[in-house]
Amino acid sequence: MGKIIAVANQKGGVGKTTSSINLAASLAALEYRTLLVDADPQANATSGVGFDPKDIQNSIYECMVDGINAQDIILQTTLLPHLDLMPSHIDLVGAEVEMINLPNREEKMKDALRPLADQYDFIIIDCSPSLGLITVNALTAAHSVIIPVQCEYFALEGLGKLLNTVKIIQSRLNEELEIEGILLTMYDVRLRLSNQVVEEVKLHFQQLVFDTIIPRNVKLSESPSFGIPVILHDAESKGSLSYLNLAREIVEKNIEAADEPEEATEDTTA
Repeated sequence: MGKIIAVANQKGGVGKTTSSINLAASLAALEYRTLLVDADPQANATSGVGFDPKDIQNSIYECMVDGINAQDIILQTTLLPHLDLMPSHIDLVGAEVEMINLPNREEKMKDALRPLADQYDFIIIDCSPSLGLITVNALTAAHSVIIPVQCEYFALEGLGKLLNTVKIIQSRLNEELEIEGILLTMYDVRLRLSNQVVEEVKLHFQQLVFDTIIPRNVKLSESPSFGIPVILHDAESKGSLSYLNLAREIVEKNIEAADEPEEATEDTTA
């Protein structure tokens, strides 16, 4: 069964969409069947893998509000053979209002995505920069959450609020939800401030912080304008190599987690 991972932080400009697109593309490049879910009304993840949001007929909005089968809205990208997209549309802005009176409104995305988990190794959800109903839906549907944090002065601002939201969802809506990791982004090795933020985040969150740190990189900034992930724009760039390393780190972590129960059983038997 596939792992559903939400990429979330209510703070804007921390690299959520960049990370969602490039992590999904890197997993696909490593030949893992990957579905990128665009749960942001801005639809940047949709355009970032080569689709024009204006041409989208059915999106995750129709899935959540109208109950359209998720299987019917999935688009196969022409970029990488193992990468599919569940697109977004500006209509998603109104979903929170339209869903307010629906029963189990926090579980609409879970109802759409969980049946797809058998078809994919990884499902990556790009969340909007808020802690509204759509993000709550994403966290309720997910098995884990990646929290991007930029290496800048206000890095930890609002992080406590997001972690509190995760705890609430764990206790009320989704006991399975775990923190996959905190991802440091926009790192500039030349800046003392960047290094201070890295040290502070690692001091506070220790094992929760990914070993991989995403640097500031021109190729990462350029690739969305071409509608392709950075791995197809410049495979040798620091940005591309960093997201490939992140993908490998996540794969290894999940393989180890899957092996742990077996080892425990063997030890008990012994």
